[in-house]
Amino acid sequence: MSRRIRRYLFSLLCTLQAVLINCFDIGISTKCVAVPKEMRLCQDVGYSEMRLPNLLGHKTLDEVISKSAKWESLIRTGCHSQAGTFLCSLFAPVCLDTFIQPCRSMCVAVRDSCSPVLACLGLSWPDALSCDRFPADEDTCLTSTSAESSDYRKLFPKPICQGCPNTEEPGAHRTVLQTLCQNNFAVKVTLTKRRNVSDDSEYNLAGRVEIISRGSLFPFGTRTVIQQWLLVNANCVQKMTRNDRAVQYVLIGDVQDSNIIVNKIYFWHKKNTQLTLAARKWKQHKC
Repeated sequence: MSRRIRRYLFSLLCTLQAVLINCFDIGISTKCVAVPKEMRLCQDVGYSEMRLPNLLGHKTLDEVISKSAKWESLIRTGCHSQAGTFLCSLFAPVCLDTFIQPCRSMCVAVRDSCSPVLACLGLSWPDALSCDRFPADEDTCLTSTSAESSDYRKLFPKPICQGCPNTEEPGAHRTVLQTLCQNNFAVKVTLTKRRNVSDDSEYNLAGRVEIISRGSLFPFGTRTVIQQWLLVNANCVQKMTRNDRAVQYVLIGDVQDSNIIVNKIYFWHKKNTQLTLAARKWKQHKC
């Protein structure tokens, strides 16, 4: 079959299959380039060279860096363990003799776990990543690992999209102690806001997370879990950080069905002696 006919048939196939929003011919000429250091999404992907154009049709490194940056926050939410692998196989396909696409099962697994997070931010799973565009598992592609077990979820609970609790004044220290008794955990955090590569607001933890009441949160995973809650519920956090100054809060919440939910938010400042007193007395307090 001549090259011209093959190109024609491919164009016709793209027209018929509307799901392939980015009809990319994996047979076109590509080049191998180093995965750019500025592309934080794929720094730990396990290889150093990628193909360009990539599987999303991006032709320049600047375009790849800019477009991939918008997905960094989603990866950091921990919505699925293979979300990074899935996205990097598209944005920065490994430089081999042929393109290795993600399998359809991997796309479905990542989509089903991460779509609720996107929905919480007012977004939907993009048509360009329609799982129908990817090969079935019996073809040569990146397969999905098994789903997380229920035991894993109990050990490592995840934040979910939730309604925004109001920032409250704590009142008397006895009231704070009662609130702590009614919940599972309490942490003191410092929030900062900055602009990322794609010029979107990003909310992060500054310094260490001070644990007031550990509850079901493990010491080695508390910071990660709280950062994930900030990313999943960025709409709530936006109301808490209205300027670029660092702000301190006490987040009080529960772990229900392996899901982390924040129920109370207290603004922390040095003049609030009642909140400081409650935090100090909590270690000896009996509910």
